[in-house]
Amino acid sequence: MAETVDKESISPRTGPARGRDWTKGSIFRNLLSLAWPVIVSGSLNNIGPTIDLIWVGKLGSASVAGVGVAGMLVQLLDSLKMGLDMGTRAMIARHVGAGDSRGANNVALQGYVVTIGFAAIVGTSGALLSVPILRMMGLSPDVVAQGAPYLRIQFIGILTMGVVRQNEGTMQSSGDTISPMRVAIVYRLFHIALCPFLVFGWWIFPRLGTSGAAYTGIISACLGAGIGLWFLLSGHTRLRLRFKEFHPDIRVIWRIVKVGVPASITGMQRTFGQVALAWIVVPFGTVAVAAHSLTQKIDQFVSVVATGMGQASGVLAAQNLGAKQPGRAEKSGWLGASLCTAVMVAASVALWVWGTDVIRLFNSEPALLDMGYAFLKIQILSYLFLGYAMALQNCLNVIGDTLPAMLIVLLSTFAVQIPLAYALSQHTGMGVYGTRWAIVIGTVVMGVGCALYFRLGAWKRKRV
Repeated sequence: MAETVDKESISPRTGPARGRDWTKGSIFRNLLSLAWPVIVSGSLNNIGPTIDLIWVGKLGSASVAGVGVAGMLVQLLDSLKMGLDMGTRAMIARHVGAGDSRGANNVALQGYVVTIGFAAIVGTSGALLSVPILRMMGLSPDVVAQGAPYLRIQFIGILTMGVVRQNEGTMQSSGDTISPMRVAIVYRLFHIALCPFLVFGWWIFPRLGTSGAAYTGIISACLGAGIGLWFLLSGHTRLRLRFKEFHPDIRVIWRIVKVGVPASITGMQRTFGQVALAWIVVPFGTVAVAAHSLTQKIDQFVSVVATGMGQASGVLAAQNLGAKQPGRAEKSGWLGASLCTAVMVAASVALWVWGTDVIRLFNSEPALLDMGYAFLKIQILSYLFLGYAMALQNCLNVIGDTLPAMLIVLLSTFAVQIPLAYALSQHTGMGVYGTRWAIVIGTVVMGVGCALYFRLGAWKRKRV
């Protein structure tokens, strides 16, 4: 990497936090400074689909089940795109750590080329196949009828969320986690305000039901994409995008894809595992599917802390590797995982005490409350290992060492979690609750695997 600084690409209006050298000073303070905005942004990103589910929950269990399963499928594709973004993040962070902002700018622009190509292929295919996909899940006709419009609209608007993610990744990997948080606050508050108007037909708006929730997501994503691009193009963030001499660079695009594909597969494996679990749960009835969907949604919120801490420690580690400081990079990863585990313990206690109240936010049907809380009590046992599993996995992905993380998730999901979920639910007296115990065991395997690989230190020699 070139040891040059393109000063025109660094905004003169960046504040102390955004212009800070993350390869120096206290690792603990650097990690917290980077992590809390990432965690807030991740929480806000989860709020959109969660708000959808809360309002849609007022329409009945079939709507909850349909949108819940459709949301998992959308998350599957989102995981694929976010994995590709990891290639961009890793390369930008390395360039910034080495002081090469011109190279970081080029990588970021090539990332938008990847985003547009991805949306064109996946969005078109998914929009045409929404109904067959849900029918393949074995869902009842009323659930398919509620979930298909939501899924189709999300596929059509996939480019907008892709640009939001690309903007966010570019800013965060350059060392500015505050700006994407501000963007997320604006467009998610807009999402929260607009959703009930389109779902229930309040004021001058038509009653669109589950379709209204999907339209809300697309409209708010357009707002977020526009604000994020304005930040990057106007110099209100650490890395200012410049199109001077820009042209599609096949070499850089290939490197982005090469690093990102294993991370995409990792995300897809995890999300596909959730879809497979939903398929195993379907025969137990609509209430079981709804309870499963709600529990997974709550679990996503808890996982935001682990993901955010892992991404923040990954930015620190990648920039320190770019600055030839592998020791600081390793400390960043372990510290992130340890802090994350402490938060997981606190979350476990809170959900044990107030789990029923949390589920009641979505739906108050007695059968759904009972089953959902039982699911939660089993699920929180996995949180002691989830911190290390998610934090170290995300750290490795942001560094650019994506293949080992992919293999660990492959093993824990398809060799442990899914086979166990089927066996325990179908061939023991546990019934549907066997799926939750399978998730716990799979998470333990994932956490131990990530910790052992990170300890070996081979990632320090990874080139991107």
